[in-house]
Amino acid sequence: MYSSELIKGTLKTIILKLLKENKRMYGYEITQRVKEMTGGKIQLTEGALYPTLHALEADGMLTTETEYLGKRVRKYYSLSKAGDKLSDEKVNEFADFMNTMKFLLGINLSNA
Repeated sequence: MYSSELIKGTLKTIILKLLKENKRMYGYEITQRVKEMTGGKIQLTEGALYPTLHALEADGMLTTETEYLGKRVRKYYSLSKAGDKLSDEKVNEFADFMNTMKFLLGINLSNA
């Protein structure tokens, strides 16, 4: 499992990319999808996920819908047009950052 320090710096990018690929998701679904896709190496906590979702919503990057499932309410998150654009920007920025870090740290992935 990766450190919370590394995950914290990439959480917005992860959320935006997942919502771009899946159109709409609810919080628990996001945590489970990330866990499944990373083989458990990245496990998002509610304490990290929901403040980030709320910040993205406040910035106009996400829209929300609520659905009632019996007595329970489920809140779904989707990308706004601005969020869709930001998703691409964040993924491209992160890819460039990884290339810079590989160079800076002398990491050769073909030998890993």
